[in-house]
Amino acid sequence: MTAEVLDAVEEFDVVIVGAGISGIGAATYVSRELPDKSLAVLEARDDIGGTWDLFRYPGIRSDSDLHTFGYAFKPWRHEAAIADAPLIKGYLQETVEENGLERVLRLGHRVVRAEWSTADSRWTLTVQTSDPATGAARTKTIYAGWVFAATGYYRYDEGFSPEFRGRDDFEGRIVHPQHWPEDLDYSGKKVVVIGSGATAITLVPAMTTGAGAARHVTMLQRTPTYVMPLPRVDKIALALTKLLGEERGYAVTRFKNIWTEHAIVRGLRTFPRAGRALIRRENIKRLPKGFDVDKHFNPPYDPWDQRLCAAPDGDFFDAIKEGRASVVTDAVARFSKRGIVLASGEELEADVIVTATGLNLRLFDGMPIVVDGRQIDIADTLCYRGMLLSGIPNWAMAIGYTTSSWTLKVSLMCRYFIDLVRHMDARGYDTVVPVAPPGTNRRPVMDLQAGYAKRGEKLLPKQGPEKPWRMAMSYPEDARALRGPVADENLRFGARRAAAPAPGGRRATRA
Repeated sequence: MTAEVLDAVEEFDVVIVGAGISGIGAATYVSRELPDKSLAVLEARDDIGGTWDLFRYPGIRSDSDLHTFGYAFKPWRHEAAIADAPLIKGYLQETVEENGLERVLRLGHRVVRAEWSTADSRWTLTVQTSDPATGAARTKTIYAGWVFAATGYYRYDEGFSPEFRGRDDFEGRIVHPQHWPEDLDYSGKKVVVIGSGATAITLVPAMTTGAGAARHVTMLQRTPTYVMPLPRVDKIALALTKLLGEERGYAVTRFKNIWTEHAIVRGLRTFPRAGRALIRRENIKRLPKGFDVDKHFNPPYDPWDQRLCAAPDGDFFDAIKEGRASVVTDAVARFSKRGIVLASGEELEADVIVTATGLNLRLFDGMPIVVDGRQIDIADTLCYRGMLLSGIPNWAMAIGYTTSSWTLKVSLMCRYFIDLVRHMDARGYDTVVPVAPPGTNRRPVMDLQAGYAKRGEKLLPKQGPEKPWRMAMSYPEDARALRGPVADENLRFGARRAAAPAPGGRRATRA
């Protein structure tokens, strides 16, 4: 797939920023439901996929089932319910091709600034591209009536890596999963993975199997994490598909999984002691006899205060049980020539150290957002219905769930977005902006105590204490909120005004 270079200033009704799973989903909804609106999808990278194109570490996969992580409009056809990145990216490529989205995709187009003019009722986007022939950097201007930001919530150019004392003393190789080197050969070597989140739980079994397997992998964690085995193949989904057909079977499976996941999360949060005991029993069954479960798998927080990690078919526990991997719970004192010296004084020898220490959060790829000459501090804004931001006109964002499949919320948001645009068109409006009531109590928008969420609090929008300013993390709750009345007293609409033509430019073709 090649990028289409813009040879003149263009103007679109809707510009979607990002061609990951959220952006491709949004583009499909808009192109289907609003065919009279001109549309462009701007993607900074040279290919689609977002996360599923960026991350290349061994075993990268979803930690949600694809019947809910996939789109409502496109059945997931592979038998694996928890899928590896290449399968997910293939699914996204099929979505692009089946919906003719190639014509609206602009690859290699990074939006570096967004400026709103109330007088013109439109956004001016400054976009950096490169000349396909020479590689020379170029700057484009694109006008948009709406911006739908599907950029995710973390920095693509760097992951989070703490400052480890003595890092330069280590004579082996240090890598971060977000920037996995193609030439890394860990076969037959001792590897230490620092971290205990979803990435580490994926890396440990992946690096200990196959022809190029490591000699041994140690997962070094400062704090234990809840880890639960889940079936990689959903046998009920396969049976439903066989019985009801592909589309109906997928729809029923999706419904089943949404409510099953909702019940599990709610149950664990309502009865945390029982949930902790249940997870502990499952861990004991999967681990070697005599393994110190309470030291290595007994977190100091309740289930779903942080995300639970999934181990498909228990692969993570199998690696430990078979001696291919081990877990050490301790703090890093410093790096040494041969590995890592722990706070206890023990030294872990390593040829390769993987710092699976998390993400750096950042919305909208860090671009400045300016409204009528005033730069907006995103941390000062409040989320309206989990997708619009107070004080920012005609700007929607895609932020999914932390306790359910990310894409579930994206489908609801897109339906509300389409209803909102239709509402405005029917009444002659061209501008809408959420306005928060004065004195609204504010709290962090993420409901997790994870390190990345706490580090990112000062960079992210806030939420209020009640709807529509509270950030729901429940699909059933959002389904009610986003399918309710489109407009309320918190939205301010502006009457349509004729926007000035793009200087020297042209109006884009319809989607």
